[in-house]
Amino acid sequence: MTVSSISDIEIILWCTWALTVTHKACEYTEWKFNVEKTGGDPVIPSPNLDIDLVMACDQLVDHLIKAYKNPIQMQINVARYSKLISLKDTRHNEEREEKLLERCPPGHEGTKLVEIPATILDASSAIIAWYVPDTPTNATQKEIWVASDLLTPILKKSVKLDSNWRTNQEWFKPSSENDVLTPGCINLSLAWFQQGHENLSDLEASASLKGASSEKILKAIARPAAIATVALRVMHPEQYWAVKGDWIAWAWHMRDSIHVYAGVLSCGWARVDYKQ
Repeated sequence: MTVSSISDIEIILWCTWALTVTHKACEYTEWKFNVEKTGGDPVIPSPNLDIDLVMACDQLVDHLIKAYKNPIQMQINVARYSKLISLKDTRHNEEREEKLLERCPPGHEGTKLVEIPATILDASSAIIAWYVPDTPTNATQKEIWVASDLLTPILKKSVKLDSNWRTNQEWFKPSSENDVLTPGCINLSLAWFQQGHENLSDLEASASLKGASSEKILKAIARPAAIATVALRVMHPEQYWAVKGDWIAWAWHMRDSIHVYAGVLSCGWARVDYKQ
């Protein structure tokens, strides 16, 4: 895998913005990853990065390097497979799935248990998946848990009386006094808006970014959002740099709190199924 740094793209951010810290963390992590991969002088982190963030970046690099050096080769040709599938392929048509499997066999029998960091390669040795378990530090995991509690008001509104399995209240148990979080629907896919589905309208900003508590949520999730963005910078640099064309679509909703936003849009935010 080749990780390229696009140095000719001008980054114009106020020095006090959270995105500036995220960008510095991305640069540090990408350089450190390349040094660990190919050798070179030690990389010194920017003084703008706090100790917890540097430790999180270092642990991320450690897991990414282990994954990079543990490739699992598969015989499937992803480029050919992507040309055969369509938007209508949802894996619910068994006959269709069997035909696709015949035309694009994975090249192995049965399943394989993977318990350590690894990369999955296709027939052309292109990385099609990264497996990096236990990457977040304990401090980061605690921050995610605490920040999730701020979503409670929106989560309550996400449960509805409808047939949509994602939000149908039959699938959610009422919360008890001992529960930290309120039951509700939240989409955690990092590529929720990048799944290749046709969309007749502009992408919609997450309800968590438009609500009254959006600034509190952004501040609470700042470090975890930065770490997710850092991982994106190393694993998918093209998607990381694609953020420059996405700002206008949601900036209006965040005009009062954009300075505390710490993640790139292409990385995606947890999207609560409630539209304000």
